[in-house]
Amino acid sequence: MTTPDPDVPSGSGGPAAASSAEGASGAVRPSRRGKWPDLVAVLSFVVLGFWVTGRLWLDPGSGVRDNQSDQSQFEWMMAHGARVVTHFAYPFHSNQMNVPDGVNLMANTSVLSISLPMTPITLLFGPRASFLVFLTAGMIATATAWYFLLSRVLIGSRGPAWLGAGFCAFAPAMVSHANGHPNIVSQFVVPLIIWRTLRLGEPGRWLRNGVLLALVIVWQAFLNLEILLMTAIGLGVIIGVLAVGRADVRSRARSFLASLAVAAGIAVLLLAYPLYVQFFGPDAYSGLSRLIRGYSSDLASFVAYSRESLGGSARTAAGLAKNPTEENSFFGWSLVVLVIALVWWLRRSIVVLALAALGLLFAVLSLGREVRFDNRGTGVPGPWAALENLPILHSVVPTRWALAITPIIGLLLAYGAERARELADAHPEARGQVRFATATVLTMALLPIVPTPLPVARLDPVPTFVTSGAWRPYVAGGRSVVTLPLPDTTYAEPLRWSAATRLDMPLARGYFLGPDTRPSADPPKVALFGAVPRPTSSFFATIRRTGAVPPITPQSRVRAVDDLRYWRAGVVISGPHEHEAALRRGMTELTGIQPVFTGGVWVWDVRSLTD
Repeated sequence: MTTPDPDVPSGSGGPAAASSAEGASGAVRPSRRGKWPDLVAVLSFVVLGFWVTGRLWLDPGSGVRDNQSDQSQFEWMMAHGARVVTHFAYPFHSNQMNVPDGVNLMANTSVLSISLPMTPITLLFGPRASFLVFLTAGMIATATAWYFLLSRVLIGSRGPAWLGAGFCAFAPAMVSHANGHPNIVSQFVVPLIIWRTLRLGEPGRWLRNGVLLALVIVWQAFLNLEILLMTAIGLGVIIGVLAVGRADVRSRARSFLASLAVAAGIAVLLLAYPLYVQFFGPDAYSGLSRLIRGYSSDLASFVAYSRESLGGSARTAAGLAKNPTEENSFFGWSLVVLVIALVWWLRRSIVVLALAALGLLFAVLSLGREVRFDNRGTGVPGPWAALENLPILHSVVPTRWALAITPIIGLLLAYGAERARELADAHPEARGQVRFATATVLTMALLPIVPTPLPVARLDPVPTFVTSGAWRPYVAGGRSVVTLPLPDTTYAEPLRWSAATRLDMPLARGYFLGPDTRPSADPPKVALFGAVPRPTSSFFATIRRTGAVPPITPQSRVRAVDDLRYWRAGVVISGPHEHEAALRRGMTELTGIQPVFTGGVWVWDVRSLTD
């Protein structure tokens, strides 16, 4: 069986050739036999995974420095998955956060396809351990899945497959998202979706192939819907181009469409209710706010180096991304030059041209509603301005489209390396020179973007008041715990506390996406980070921001009691905080209750106010 060549006449090669050559077997044989190369490849991915997350493993009291709020949220989500298993809790909505309204977990990053099977780890070692396993294993599994797709299906050579897979899993954008987004770096299902899609055209297996594709789609849907959307669009474009350009692909259209119909039918059947809950259930929202939909890629960022790269730093990335977790488009000028050269070199391949066009499309979409260059608006409108209000797309952060460029570049690197290998084999007298030139070019392009270990910061330990269960008498009868500061997008420590109790400790407010139900919301029920502000939450947000206690009036005291009753508060606790004294003074003057310091926190028993 031949290895597909992406640089052959008539625009053939690449995935199409692989799919055509594999026939019923569904695999391209690796160019070298034996399992040792595969084992070495996987071990190298393990080393890279622990290299990136190593500081978190070495220091059990640490967390990701640049995105502690998302780490707390994911620890809460891992605890929720365990609670679904142990308490048979409803998986798609929870009242253990944001009492009394709760949280629509289908509309948030519930990661049920990971949190449920990882229940034993969460129960035995805690939610931080399950978060860390999720993060590290997700990157390793992503690289491994891409490696076997490339080496067994798309290319057939292990060396080029290792190169492409390593980039797909450890590119700057992926390492950037490792700062608290394990659901995004865990893209190991994407290669499975591609593999099963390439098999849809097999004659006589339309039912089996359709069912298997549906199952991996559902798996990805409960991991990250945004990645699933980008994968579907990318596959749609590539397959559409192949269908136009290749007669052998069109000849398999009947089997392909039959399998696709089966996959779509089963996926819709299995996802209908969860998606109904997400878009129409309690606490569902209608698209992201205009501010979040304005998060776009800076045009200058494509040739800049990420702060988590060997050649980058906070200075090289300053002003080109909204935060360290969203450096989706930082490829560096050397890699951009190489990619352009690869596309030109392999331009006879219809697959390479389709990948290049798709990458350009994603890059343009990531620029958002207005093109920005070097942290300044240019006044040039982007195509996203015409798309951002459409259903489904109004829930996509524009800069995330640049994230979809990473696997495209990984594929181009793999195809380029494979072409160089074939060139060396075809010209034995120049084999040494070809290999030296290939290694030199790849080193120059990729060395600056080699990942560096994630920066970490010490986390305050969960207070003894929480770990000892001293809060339990206060929440009897359906009451909640109110924390100071109240949790939101910039302070999510209470979610970590609740996760440590296996979510037995219910929280007022929280860090999540929920509907903005205020009359001023535009559009109605647009997504809001956290609960709708209440007078008392705004009061303490001011203290946290300024360190000063706002003037307290009889009206503010009445509103505080109303809010505590709304939250069904049984107890208010205040943990370590730089403005701890101001927070304590504010709550004491609002309620007239003197706090007691116990278990590492200040405690206000407010049951007498909320009865």
